[in-house]
Amino acid sequence: MLKVELHSHSADDPVDSIDYSTRDLIARAAGLGYNALAVTLHDRQLDVTPHVSFAAERGVTLIPGIERTIHGKHVLLLNFRRGAEDVHSFEDLARLKQREPGLVIAPHAFFPAPTCLRGLMDVHADLFDAVECNAMFTRSVNFNRRAGAWARAHGKPMVGNGDVHRLRQLGTTYSMVDAEPHADAICAAILAGRVEVAARPLSWMEAGGLLADLIGSSLFSARWYKGHLPEHAQHASHAQPGPETPRPSTSAR
Repeated sequence: MLKVELHSHSADDPVDSIDYSTRDLIARAAGLGYNALAVTLHDRQLDVTPHVSFAAERGVTLIPGIERTIHGKHVLLLNFRRGAEDVHSFEDLARLKQREPGLVIAPHAFFPAPTCLRGLMDVHADLFDAVECNAMFTRSVNFNRRAGAWARAHGKPMVGNGDVHRLRQLGTTYSMVDAEPHADAICAAILAGRVEVAARPLSWMEAGGLLADLIGSSLFSARWYKGHLPEHAQHASHAQPGPETPRPSTSAR
């Protein structure tokens, strides 16, 4: 069984403010006994080639991936050889799955955030190969319960993911996969249901401290607003004011 993280971010992310490098992430994962890792930047697929040897020396297999924003919702696309960055709609995703082998995971599917799929899970159920059990939960507040119920009803496997934005998030929730240590084999095993979720609830202190850290860093990141606003709001923020639109005065800035 392989210890696997399928949802993580690093300083290469074009949206989120991350204070550690991809190699820092790999080294930390190796130190915690992980056998495989997917670095899933927002809307940009990391070229893992420069990191493959570094990871292999530490016993870690790298899985190519991306956290794509589709109609304002986040979707994990793993191990697609080409075309993942070009997915802009669920129709595009359906065509990608027809052309290329890969794994599609619904992350934090029923969390109360604008980028979570929620009702679209039923609309596009056939597109999702697995559903995420996200590490952000406590014993009393756990939005993964609904995801688990949905997965059981639709015959989809659950995977445990850290959704790592801080190195301390590694190790509380992850996947155990019955596969050889190769990206293709790991994804095939998950598709076949040979995966188990290992998850520890966060204490209120852990969850509160982590949320404060993540929210605090995003408040000062223009990249975060660009990446997490709905698409129509992003377009509106870039629109040029018309001739009748008053501009703010210098003193108001």
